[in-house]
Amino acid sequence: MTETLINLALFSMLVITALVAVRAGRLFAVVMLSGAFSLLSALLLVTLDAVDVAFTEAAVGAGISTVLMLGTLALTTRREKPRTRAPMLSLAVVTATGLAIFYGTLDMPDFGAADSPAQTGVAADYMARTPHEIGVPNVVTAILASYRGFDTLGETGVVFTAGIGVLLLISGLRPLPGREEEEALDSGDEAGDEAGGENEGVGAIAGPSAGRRGRETA
Repeated sequence: MTETLINLALFSMLVITALVAVRAGRLFAVVMLSGAFSLLSALLLVTLDAVDVAFTEAAVGAGISTVLMLGTLALTTRREKPRTRAPMLSLAVVTATGLAIFYGTLDMPDFGAADSPAQTGVAADYMARTPHEIGVPNVVTAILASYRGFDTLGETGVVFTAGIGVLLLISGLRPLPGREEEEALDSGDEAGDEAGGENEGVGAIAGPSAGRRGRETA
């Protein structure tokens, strides 16, 4: 029961984070929310005993992807461009895709079912051989690091090569011409907000003092 409540809480936080990210106008906030979404996904995967996938999600989704997107923001813009038309076509495509995926999950076995393909295939053989051949308590870790070691090495090489390629592409770009003006505008807005707050505070302090001086004069 406790695990179910934790999963429901994590799912709810994922949905809320996604909705806030979609509605956010500042791209920096969107990047931070996407990193938080990846961390929540990693926590959810940990509760499902998929620690290896959670580690990958936290490292790639919340780590590398966030750094790359922040580097991209440093060269482009921090504000979302205003929409010129209603995104009804995009909404329809996303909705149809989501319904198709949901329909495909109806044929999947129940979670943790003993007759699922994951339980009736080579899983039993790995479970029996891992303690004697590898000596690692976590069977998933033993499979990734030993039985599928070359495959894991290839996947790591692909991710590393993709990251280096993106960094090289970003390093060859130049900031957009209007970025300086945008930063100045953002700085002016922040300075205006701070000045407004200070003026309100000064007014709140000076108001009672002026009232006391007026009463003393009278």
